[in-house]
Amino acid sequence: MRGGFFRHIAPQAILLLLLSVQMTGQGLTDSNLPIVIISTDGSLAIQDEPKVKATMKIIDRGPGLRNYVTDQSNPLYLNYSGRIGIELRGSSSQESPKKNYGFTTRMADDVTNNNVSLLGMPEENDWILGGMVFDTAFIRDYFCHSLSKKMGNYASRAAYCEVIVNNVYMGLYMLQEKLKADDNRIDVIKIGKNDNSLPALTGGYISKADKLTGGDKMDWRMYSFQNSPVDYIHELPKPEDATATQTSYISGEFFKLETAAQNNDVSVVNGYPSLIDVPSFIDYMIVNEFAANPDAYQYSTYFHKDRNGKLRAGPVWDLDLSFGNDLFQWYMDRSKTYLWYFEDYYNNGSRFWRDLFHNSTFNCYLSRRWHELLKPGMPLNGAVREAFIDETAALISEAVARDCQRWNKRANQAERIAAIKAFMQARAEWMTANLGSYSACINVSVPHLTITKINYHPQTSSEFPDSDALEFIEIRNTGTSQVNLSGVYFQGTGLVYSFPAGATLGPGLCVILASNATVFQSKYGFSPFGQFTRHLSNSTESLILADAFGNLIDSIVYADVSPWPNADGNGLYLQLRDIALDNSLPESWEAADRVITSVENPAGNISISLFPNPVSELLIIHAGAEISNISLYDMHGTILLSQECQDMETTVNLSSLAPGTYIIRIFTAEGSYPRMIVKN
Repeated sequence: MRGGFFRHIAPQAILLLLLSVQMTGQGLTDSNLPIVIISTDGSLAIQDEPKVKATMKIIDRGPGLRNYVTDQSNPLYLNYSGRIGIELRGSSSQESPKKNYGFTTRMADDVTNNNVSLLGMPEENDWILGGMVFDTAFIRDYFCHSLSKKMGNYASRAAYCEVIVNNVYMGLYMLQEKLKADDNRIDVIKIGKNDNSLPALTGGYISKADKLTGGDKMDWRMYSFQNSPVDYIHELPKPEDATATQTSYISGEFFKLETAAQNNDVSVVNGYPSLIDVPSFIDYMIVNEFAANPDAYQYSTYFHKDRNGKLRAGPVWDLDLSFGNDLFQWYMDRSKTYLWYFEDYYNNGSRFWRDLFHNSTFNCYLSRRWHELLKPGMPLNGAVREAFIDETAALISEAVARDCQRWNKRANQAERIAAIKAFMQARAEWMTANLGSYSACINVSVPHLTITKINYHPQTSSEFPDSDALEFIEIRNTGTSQVNLSGVYFQGTGLVYSFPAGATLGPGLCVILASNATVFQSKYGFSPFGQFTRHLSNSTESLILADAFGNLIDSIVYADVSPWPNADGNGLYLQLRDIALDNSLPESWEAADRVITSVENPAGNISISLFPNPVSELLIIHAGAEISNISLYDMHGTILLSQECQDMETTVNLSSLAPGTYIIRIFTAEGSYPRMIVKN
């Protein structure tokens, strides 16, 4: 039919028709989305490397309002107007005529980075314009990133926009955050070249399993269960800055995970729960498996680890080949509803993914989380996900039509959206039928631990000028039996602490964790139980206390604004008014200034003797009760040694320690007892 039509039109007319279509596609005048206008200096073509100097303007009148290209001269409607450096990004996507871009916002000198907020996203200077060149529906990445965020994880924020480069309309794009270490992105400490000894050596890292492109250097290699190679690359530190010691440390964490997963080691002391943030690995698998992402686990697979923290999976990235979509032009058709992608015989990633899935304990928690996410109102519930897709499809429909016209694509968006919905439904049904039972982990008992004090913005003084060093948290055992604290940790990012193996806490007793153990002891006259890494936010932060598998013990999101009591830099701290109250509610708290005293329980005192002290090599410890564990800390609160014991007397070899003062904590059924020792 179409062939018969064109046979009756002269060749010159066909050419004019095609040119007309192209020009119409390039003639953007207004949009319901923000409009990004980029003009390179001298109209230079944007290349892979290095970045080209350019000016960028973002026109955005606000939600629900139309934006006009003519607004580029009106500062009232400009979300950004300034200098950038811009380059092409991507690997196989560079084969497409529509390009992806990476850019840095810069000051007028074209050198200094300029941290700015674009389209409501937190201030930074590294950004991406993703063209969704392989996603014919323009929605897959956006859906997956939004899904991951709704599940409680960080994922790159994104805003749809239309882009013009050097007066040429380029189509529909997502303005996205580049994945990097930042308080509002991947929230880890930035490790430096000189961080080659503990505890600094432990983080922060951002690593990824990926293909090697553009001169990338493989930093270490692992293998899949089929013995195919999986290459790992540093993102933080930068590959050129990473020391051999740092590479050895972080790769060692992955290999320890591989061994623990292969051995089905579920010990909270030295098995895989002690190495990884289990919920992050579960959520990462759910997003990628639900999306049927054939590149999952081997390509664009990110991990991050904060200082003294566990290895975490994510953020999710690059899910345009998903929900039935693939590189069909290259004869690939791998995204199916009926496969597990950690063992799909395509790209299957490091073998620990498969071993974790087939571990009965991990699988139980994975299945439990999956079924939670399917419940009404949850992000994977059919009605919820379809409503989100419909809302997004309506938002971008106008721009999709223009993009398809610009790049001569078939404009059948309704069919594509319907196909994605049908794929999701079939995929959800298959996963539900093929995941194991979660009955063994549905009612897990957790200890009665309650956060009862938070000093998030301490007042400074001439004696204690550093506010961050004065922060502390109190945790109380509000139950009636002794709690084993092994494996209990703060989940998420921003504040890092894991209780040492063998630590216990008797009923009614509490422990204090401080940001700086030395400063805390100097101010209050006794040693805190432990020292956390990072600092509490002075405005708002989520504190999630969990067991080693991520089972929630206690959770608080405090704030420095009403209705929360005012404990913001005024010499007061937050204190729970009564342990019987719900500590998630601001009205359960008060601003207090009571003197903090030792948290040890006098009634539980037992005799503790250490000999010799000062010590040169062997320290003999005797207690009036059975010792379960010995932990040694430096004066900064960093744990240097942990030794299990089941006797009233034990010997600790301290010959390898440098001379100085240390804190040793003796754990017994009656409580824990810190003592100071001097090493000659």
